[in-house]
Amino acid sequence: MHIIRKPGWALPEHMATPEHLFWNRRAVLAGMAGAGALALGAGLPSGARAQDGAADPSASLYPVKRNEAYTLDRALSQEKHVTSFNNFYEFGTSKSIARAAQALPIRPWTVTIDGMVDKPQQIGIDDLLKAMPLEERLYRFRCVEAWSMAVPWSGFALSELVKLASPQAGAKYLRFETFQDASIAPGQNMVWYPWPYVEGVTMAEATNELAFMVTGVYGKPLPKQNGAPLRLALPWKYGFKSIKSIVRITFTDERPKTMWEALGPTEYGFWANVNPDVPHPRWSQAQEDVLGTGETVPTLLYNGYAEQVAGLYKGMEGEKLFM
Repeated sequence: MHIIRKPGWALPEHMATPEHLFWNRRAVLAGMAGAGALALGAGLPSGARAQDGAADPSASLYPVKRNEAYTLDRALSQEKHVTSFNNFYEFGTSKSIARAAQALPIRPWTVTIDGMVDKPQQIGIDDLLKAMPLEERLYRFRCVEAWSMAVPWSGFALSELVKLASPQAGAKYLRFETFQDASIAPGQNMVWYPWPYVEGVTMAEATNELAFMVTGVYGKPLPKQNGAPLRLALPWKYGFKSIKSIVRITFTDERPKTMWEALGPTEYGFWANVNPDVPHPRWSQAQEDVLGTGETVPTLLYNGYAEQVAGLYKGMEGEKLFM
């Protein structure tokens, strides 16, 4: 008999369920996805579809089965807020970049896996999706700007991609890199930013159960403004660590110099773990505004995931863990 032990922050699924409209939408998507999406995508090669105005070729994969080990103690944020209030500096510094982000072509889209691995490869996003076990997880999301949301991400465990790459014994970090094309991303013309956007995690963080590669949200493929077609979700860290629109993952023995760390080392560090007791140099992190609700709530250590991740940082008190 297989017994699933839920962590301390997980509650029964019914307590995480938002209004009935969300579930109605999932039911409709489940019924329509197979026939409709396959018809729209028929006859085109893998990775060559889903330009503006066309159906995403991965639409038939969603909604995916929810992993009930990852639920929440709060209602999900409304989809309209999650998909319209976005940081994506490649397309501008405001939160209203959803329209501008539609300029990003997400097919073809190739992810390069290289560095200290036994299986370096370039893989199309649709082939990667076929190779990975997709599931849905409900995660908290805490921005360093002191706002938060609760999101039903779809995707796969980062540990599965680590297995696919077969890292060598000396690999200590994963370096993530997003696209760079200033012709479609006007923010990349701002030369004071160290483009492309780079993030990094340790191998231990990458193989932690919570580390998640996101390909969808709200039972559908991931919108461009949310980081399509592939982004990272690290729910115990501030949101800038969850890099969007990934094109390269490099396994290395050197700690990556991340974008925000390079831009503002006195304000943003490599670790970026959520800690209400350590303020940002310009504002408190003790509380957070819950997106779309008008509510302000206390921020939790590691964003409420201490049981799963605190052990990763034992003996590292001298590090700038939460900066």
